[in-house]
This record gives sequence, structure tokens and C-alpha cells, in this order.
Amino acid sequence: MRSYAWTLKWTSQQPEMRGDTVKSAVRDLEAQAGGASGGFPAAPYPSAGAYFEAYAAESARAVKTVEPGALDRAAAVLLEAYARRAWVFSCGNGGSAAIANHLQCDHVKGVRTATDLLPRVVSLSANVELLTAIANDVGYEDVFVYQLQSQAGPGDVLFAVSSSGRSPNVVRALEWARDHGLRTIAVTGFDGGAAAAAAEVSVHVGCANYGVVEDVHQAVMHALAQNIRHSRMTPAAISSSVF
Repeated sequence: MRSYAWTLKWTSQQPEMRGDTVKSAVRDLEAQAGGASGGFPAAPYPSAGAYFEAYAAESARAVKTVEPGALDRAAAVLLEAYARRAWVFSCGNGGSAAIANHLQCDHVKGVRTATDLLPRVVSLSANVELLTAIANDVGYEDVFVYQLQSQAGPGDVLFAVSSSGRSPNVVRALEWARDHGLRTIAVTGFDGGAAAAAAEVSVHVGCANYGVVEDVHQAVMHALAQNIRHSRMTPAAISSSVF
């Protein structure tokens, strides 16, 4: 494997390289980055542009690993919950927390627009005061399940986002939800981990790059919101609306 220092030296010594020569060099590095042993990236790239091109290709590959049937099942669970005014709770850590928070926005505001649905969605990752109080006094592994114990009931839904599928607080929340009559959706990456195994519906992205996995998870969240929304709209309303 070439070192990062070697790549800088290689690029600095080749100012005359243009066109097909540069593309060929980029393809060589991309081939290394796509190796099965280390996932993406597996080697340095000669420029940010070359890296972005490979990143986009890996993102496109990762999107194709998502099972359409899993998305159908997730959409059905959410739509059924929204239709009967059940609560949907979302959660995640780090970048996945941002997706959980964004889900509350798009699945309340977006899904409601021009439909008969009035979704009830709460992100368990959104209240920093509550999160830090539970983490400090009880334990960070319980920050989501503690909230569910106070707010959730049978028939509600937990939508859990975890790139690795191994976050203890996410796994605990899924297991508690499963054992207390909630329906569960896990959106994961890497090998899915215990989160995928614990969920009723597993939406899995077959990729081992956090950025790519989070990007696809965000797309999954958006696609679910938009699909649920247009499922309750007339063709005329869909064609005249902005999604």
C-alpha cells in the first residue's frame, strides 16, 4: 500500500500529467481503495477531486445494497403508525443523531404537507438537557431506553439509526421496545450488528465507511418520508407539488 507521503511526492513530481494519464493514475488508486480487505478507502488519493469521484462511486454501490423489500416494510410500519396516531420515536448517536433529529422534521412537517396524516414523531436524541442528565445520573447506555420507559407504549414505533449497529444505547432501546410491544426499525451499516438482529425491520447498508453509510441513511430517511407522503396524495397533487 502506498503511503500518504508517497502520494504527495508522486503528485508533486508529475505536474505535466494531464488527461488520460491522470485518469489512469486515479483508477489505479481507486482500484486499491476498493480492495476487499480494508473497505473504502484502502489507499490514499492524489487529490480531493479524485477522492470525491471514488466516494461517489462507493456511495452508488452502497445504495444498491439496500433491500427494496426492507424499505417497503419500514414504510408500511410507519404509515400504519401515522394513520392511527401512534408515536414514532427515533434515536441515534453522533451523525446518526442528526439523522434521527432530521427524521422528526421531515416526518412531521414533510409527511403532513398535502396529506390527511398528522404524524407524531419524537427524536430521543434531541433534548441535550435530558440526555446529559440521564447519562450523568444513570448511564449513557440508558439514555434512549430511559426515555422510552416514560413515554412509549405498545403499538408505538422505534426507528433506530446506527452506522455500526453496535451502539449499546441503541441496542438496549431496540431490545426494550421489542419486549414491550413496540414495532422496531433499525437502519444500520457495516455488518448490521446487534441492532439489525434485534429489530423487526432491518434496513441495512452494506458498506464500512461511516460517511457513506450516513449519507445513505439520510437518503433512506428522506425516501421513506416522501414515499409515505405521496402515498396519501392524488396524482394531480403529486405532479404539482415540490418534494
